[in-house]
Amino acid sequence: MVSQVRPIDTASPDPRTESIGCPVARTAQLIGNRWTPLILRDLAGQCCRFSELERSLVGISPKTLSERLKRLEEAGIVERACFAEVPPRVQYSLTPKGHALLPVIDQMRDYGRSWLSDELCVD
Repeated sequence: MVSQVRPIDTASPDPRTESIGCPVARTAQLIGNRWTPLILRDLAGQCCRFSELERSLVGISPKTLSERLKRLEEAGIVERACFAEVPPRVQYSLTPKGHALLPVIDQMRDYGRSWLSDELCVD
């Protein structure tokens, strides 16, 4: 029997998550931390500067925000645009792959509104 070689998929998931196997586990690995869903929420429908994200995400350290944005950029979820201005301007926006995650974020919002206390929400 001849084995078939599959073509390389250039839109494959983050290589750090490929070994997990299950699509749910891979998605959770990507967005399953405290800040990533909130970054995606803030970037839905708009570009944001680092300082705007930092103000919106009360309690996040600049180092953590920088790391999360870098990871999301490496995964193809977020795009970073640099503008040659003085002072330099950098904006973050969602890629099509990032926009595809917005229904997941919307479902999280709906679940929170239906089943969780409003006292903890800032959304």
